[in-house]
Amino acid sequence: MKGQAEKIKLGSFPTVREVMDQAAKAGVKMLVCGQSCAMLGLKGAPEEFQDPAKVVGAATLNDLVLEYDAVLSF
Repeated sequence: MKGQAEKIKLGSFPTVREVMDQAAKAGVKMLVCGQSCAMLGLKGAPEEFQDPAKVVGAATLNDLVLEYDAVLSF
């Protein structure tokens, strides 16, 4: 979420924002489940999240997991 990734840092590791930026430069897509947002009391609106995170539906995530034989975590 906007303004939160900069605040999360453990020990000498980079902030979550720095990790996100590195991952984005490497081509990683960051998808946020809109339904999970609702379950957690968030609106799930795209403007709540920083680029490169993109809000998508649960069906989109399920399709991607099946297509790429990937693991989805919550």
